[in-house]
This record gives sequence, structure tokens and C-alpha cells, in this order.
Amino acid sequence: MATPTSSKDSEKKFKDPLLTGFDKDSDDDGMESLDLEASAKSEEGSVSRSSSLIANFRLDDDCDGETRDLFIVVDDPEKHTSTLEAYITFRVTTKTTRAEFEGTDFSVRRRYNDFLWIRQRLEENYPTHLVPPLPEKHSLKRMDRFSTEFLKVRQTALQKFLTRVADHPVLSFDKCFQVFLTAKAWEFQAHKKQGSGFLSRVSDSLHIMSASYMIKNRPPEFAVMHDYMTLLSDKLAVMDRISQRVAKEQNDYMAELLEWGPCYTLWANSEDQLTGALLTMSKAVDECVKAIKELIDDTDSKFAQPLKEYLLYTECIKLVLRRRDAIQNQYDMVVDELAKRRDEKENVKSSDQTYSIGAFLGKDPEDVKQQKHEKLEQQISDLIHQMESLNDKTVVANADLKADMERWHKHKQRDLRETFMNMADLQIAYYEKCLSVWESTIRSIQNKDHIQLPSTAALNENHNPSIP
Repeated sequence: MATPTSSKDSEKKFKDPLLTGFDKDSDDDGMESLDLEASAKSEEGSVSRSSSLIANFRLDDDCDGETRDLFIVVDDPEKHTSTLEAYITFRVTTKTTRAEFEGTDFSVRRRYNDFLWIRQRLEENYPTHLVPPLPEKHSLKRMDRFSTEFLKVRQTALQKFLTRVADHPVLSFDKCFQVFLTAKAWEFQAHKKQGSGFLSRVSDSLHIMSASYMIKNRPPEFAVMHDYMTLLSDKLAVMDRISQRVAKEQNDYMAELLEWGPCYTLWANSEDQLTGALLTMSKAVDECVKAIKELIDDTDSKFAQPLKEYLLYTECIKLVLRRRDAIQNQYDMVVDELAKRRDEKENVKSSDQTYSIGAFLGKDPEDVKQQKHEKLEQQISDLIHQMESLNDKTVVANADLKADMERWHKHKQRDLRETFMNMADLQIAYYEKCLSVWESTIRSIQNKDHIQLPSTAALNENHNPSIP
């Protein structure tokens, strides 16, 4: 009897690359244009440069040792207003040399719901592959979904999603993905209506959830994988909660600084001899307010958001694991049913059908036995065919998931390293700015020009009032 996994595969353990070290060998009408860089046009490496990326990109650029032939840029958010709703679309620009595309350059506009549609279709078409997560539709922190800050974070997340799908060796060749990248608005809307129904997705989800509880012998490597994802999810959730608390404390600190700075300015109005020093202190506090504001914003985009992204990733992986479990559970159920039918077949050979229902109805006991035997033979044959099919599906599901997890771990390793280094760089830059501000403040206050002392003659005049 065929089994879904070989003995060698079952002996393999799922390893975390962060613990085992790096793999050195791998490497319309009513629209409003929104300027994401209106408040930070001088920032180096700003989002405003993204529109020029597509022109400077070479399709033979190497990515993880593979030649890239599909490059996608998400930029230029626009606000659309209709009588029923207001929404944002992003420009999706594609450059490719793949023969499947009818051209090399494409530019379309897509809204968040369109991104959600393509992700659902990819999950339906490739249930045992790992489809990257999308950012959450609404943010509890930023209720204004049209704000520049919110759109900047959303644009970055959508860019990551499409880049990861484009780099996937299977998902990137999906026909629906090609339509998403190239179809005009009316063609795209017509194509979206051809998808599977909502009720079928709900029934599939219920089946997958129940299968994860019914499975009896999940292979050890996938059991380890599930335990690891649960542990990683818990750790990321704790880090997310702590980063939110730190951000709240930083915002409270900034609010205090905003009240502190004007105090020195008001004080300077009544202290002529300390005016220069007090104004210098007020200016220093204002500079620290700017520094902490930059730290809060950059920490959210470069540290908190990547952590949330991988928290969503863990949920995606758990769902793929449950889909794999559902396939194996079907296989196990068919194997059990096949064993029962074979036992029945053996019992029929030695059984006496004299008192069977067929015999009471006037049929010959031997004919009844022969009919039961033929019926069981047909059932066994159908079950064997079903078992072989499910065995193939299980093997493919195992291979798909393991290959995607190997790729995911490499990307996770790289992304988390970059996230942690970004966090360290942000902290260093913040404290260096504050240190520079306060050192400059000390030097400025030490300058005698800022301390307006009365002259010696005036002092003598005060001590000798009789002198004319």
C-alpha cells in the first residue's frame, strides 16, 4: 500500500534558519492625486523615487541567485470619489520579458479590493502553496485611510505583496495574476465575476478546520513546523504589544516636550539677562521634538509594520498546514474505509446468507453472497483508485509546502535581520541628533554674548548713589 510520505522524509526535522545560522551558499473621473512626500520631500530614498525605479530596473538583475524576468512597482495613489463611496487606487506598473505576456510594459490602476481578489484566487488555485499576506484593510491606529502616512504604509505593503508573488516560481505564472497586472478596468471587472462563489469558500474553510482536529498521524516534520509557527506567532505578538506600548510612551514624551519648549520662550520675555540662554533651550527642545517625531514614524514603518507582516505570515502558514492536513485526513479516511471493505469481503466468503434479507425475499443465498461479493469488489476498486489519487495529492502538497517554507525561511531570515538593524540605526540616529542638539546648546549658553551682565560703572553707581 502506498503511503503519503517516505520514511526518509518523516525523519527530517523542520529547522529554523535563525537558530541554525545563515546559508552561505544561498543567497477616472473624480480623482485626486495624492503626494506621499509632501511633508518629506528632502528624505533620501523617499517613495517619490519609486516612479523612476521601473525605468532604471534591468530584468536580468539577480535576486537570490535567480534571474528575474518580472518586475512590478506600486506607486501614485489617487483618491476617487463617487456618489456612494470614496476610495484609493494605486498605479501598478509591470515590466517583463515573459512570452506569456502580450508585451513588455503595462500600467494599470488597482484598489485594495482588487489586491484582495487576486490573493483569494491564488489561494483557491494553489491551496498548498504559501500565498503572501496582504495588509489589514483597516488600521485601528490610523482611522483616516486617506492620510498621507497611512497611504505610505499601505503602498509599501502592497509593493511587498506583489514583489513576493512575482518572485514565486509557481504563483507568478498564474493566469489570474497576469490578468491583474495587464487587464484594462472593464476587462478586469468582467474577469473578477468569473470566480468561485462565497458559499463554496465557506464550506471549504469549515472542512479544513474540522480536518485539523480529526487528523491522527501528522508527519513529524509538519508537527514540528506547526509547533514552530505557533511559537513564532506568540513571540511576534508579544513584540507587537510591547512596540505599541513603547510608541505610546514616546508619543506621551513628545507631548510633554511640546508643552516644555514654550515655557522657556515665555520665561525669556521676563528675563532680559537670560533671554539668549532661554531661547536656546526652547530651540533645543523643539529640535528634540522633531527627532522623536521622526523616530516614532520611522519605527512604525521600518520595525512595527514588518513585525505585523510576519505575524500575518504565520497565520497564512498555519492555514496552508491545515489544508495539507485536510488532504491527508481524506487519505487516512479512505485507507480506513478500504480496510473495512476488505474485511467485509473476507467475512462474506465464510458467511451464511440463509438468514439474510435477500434470502427472506426469496433469493438464493449463493446469489446473495455473489452479489455482495461483487458489490464489495467494486467498492474496493473505487477506494483503491481514490486512495492512489489522494496519495498523489498528499505527496504534492507536502512537496509544495516544504519548498515554499524553505524559501520563506530564507526571506524571513533576511527581512528580520534588516528589520532589527533598521531599529538599531533609528535608535542610534535619534540619540545622536539629541546629543548634537544638547552639545550645541551647551556651547551656545557658554557664549558670554548670551548672558547680558550689567556694566561695572552701573554696578558702582548702584553701590554709590551719592556719585553724580
